[in-house]
Amino acid sequence: MAHVIDASECVNCGACEPECPVEAISEKDGARVINPDLCTDCGACVDACPADCISQS
Repeated sequence: MAHVIDASECVNCGACEPECPVEAISEKDGARVINPDLCTDCGACVDACPADCISQS
């Protein structure tokens, strides 16, 4: 499993990106996205997200 970001809720603040130890988060179309092939499901991004828009897929 991997984490996913709800693009409709993402405020594109970027708080999650530097917290990802495997650099699985990037920006696309005005929101952050998580590459499921890189995500290790550590949850660091969930704790860092002020918009609470990251969940497990």
